[in-house]
Amino acid sequence: MTVKKALCSSELATLWMTYQQKTMTQRILEYFIEKADDEEAKHILVDTHTNVKEYVGRLTSLFEEEGCVIPAGFNEEDVNPGVPKLFDHYFDIVFLRQLKAISMGLHTLHLNMSYRKDLIILYKELTGFTQSVYEKCMDYLREKDVLPGPPAVTLPKSIEFAQSPNYMTGLNIFSDKRALNTVEVAYLYFGIESNTLGMQMMTGFAQVANESEVKKYFIKGKELSKKIVSDYSKVLLESDVQAPSTSGARATDSTVAPFSDKLMMYCTSLFTNFGLGSNALGTAFSLRSDLPVKLASTAKDILAYGHDGGKIMAKNGWMEQPPSMEDRNKLFK
Repeated sequence: MTVKKALCSSELATLWMTYQQKTMTQRILEYFIEKADDEEAKHILVDTHTNVKEYVGRLTSLFEEEGCVIPAGFNEEDVNPGVPKLFDHYFDIVFLRQLKAISMGLHTLHLNMSYRKDLIILYKELTGFTQSVYEKCMDYLREKDVLPGPPAVTLPKSIEFAQSPNYMTGLNIFSDKRALNTVEVAYLYFGIESNTLGMQMMTGFAQVANESEVKKYFIKGKELSKKIVSDYSKVLLESDVQAPSTSGARATDSTVAPFSDKLMMYCTSLFTNFGLGSNALGTAFSLRSDLPVKLASTAKDILAYGHDGGKIMAKNGWMEQPPSMEDRNKLFK
């Protein structure tokens, strides 16, 4: 009989992170389901909630089997049923799509950080489930014509190679800067799309936050998202590329909180960290020299914003600490 190995540090870390995210998702979905005004959207939300709840149960059992304390995560106290809608139609599925984009990246990363067979299987299952939900969200949003498509481009008829270092500097003999390539446009577009959602999310959160410090933090986040959308759109327009826009998924005028400040702060932290990672990829793959400078400046702002959020969470006792390694110096005393 094969004896199951004890969890190693990276496996415990990834399970803890997954539990935090899944319990948050479970609570948010409960609210979205209650407020859903479209049967097709509600079906996606209910089906996703059922599966998320099942995975939370599996994670809980795993912690118990390993003799490990179950993380606090988020519970029924973090969602307030019966309050007015904070976001209008389509926001729930737009939000879920973005959340699943984050989850796809995390599950793949966590699979690579796992060594036990049962955990590798778990993250493979989570990856497949997350991809399935993402696809359902995309099909729904395309059908409703909510998401604007990325900019059109004339397909290439031949292969081209850079003929001069000027390609990296962005110089062009016919203009101040060369036209953006499709890789650069892709990352700029993604940044605009995700921050457009972030701007609406921060607007809603700011309207309903209970603590004044938290309210100010969300307003600051709204302004940061707005600045990123404006800066990236300007870069696209300089290359005669139309920036995306959408008419749906906006905050309502409600001022009654559907979620606890703790949950909204964690959700903001999750999206902020994802934005920082996406920004880093955009910096790495942008070849025109002015773009990494702009993206690096944006990353600095995002990092500072995330750090400020962490201080607020710690100050209010909302930051659950990940499991720590043994403090040998403390044990030696």
